[in-house]
Amino acid sequence: MDRYQKVEKPKPESPINENEIRITSQGAIRNYITYASTLLQEKCVREIVLKAMGQAISKAVAIAEILKKRISRLHQETAISSVSITDVWEPIEEGLVPVEMTRHVSMISITLSNRELNKNSPG
Repeated sequence: MDRYQKVEKPKPESPINENEIRITSQGAIRNYITYASTLLQEKCVREIVLKAMGQAISKAVAIAEILKKRISRLHQETAISSVSITDVWEPIEEGLVPVEMTRHVSMISITLSNRELNKNSPG
């Protein structure tokens, strides 16, 4: 792939709810915990949703566990899925054709709530 360069495509702007926190691998754990604690305790939001993809999944799980230890009576519901992402690579040299590669990335969504969640949910 040294004769190709990745084409940066614009990310689709999907609206983020006030109670949704998207965890990235670059973000600091303490910042996410502070923001989530503020939402749950000071802004009296009933539930928050932590979302992460790929390598940030372990960070999302750690944040959820820390929040459950710090804030009593939090209920958790976890959903896992995968997303297909297509990368386009343009050739640097002439005579080569563009390449499309599809990869499957794992995704997790952790709902933390101060009221009881669905008991029949597997997560």
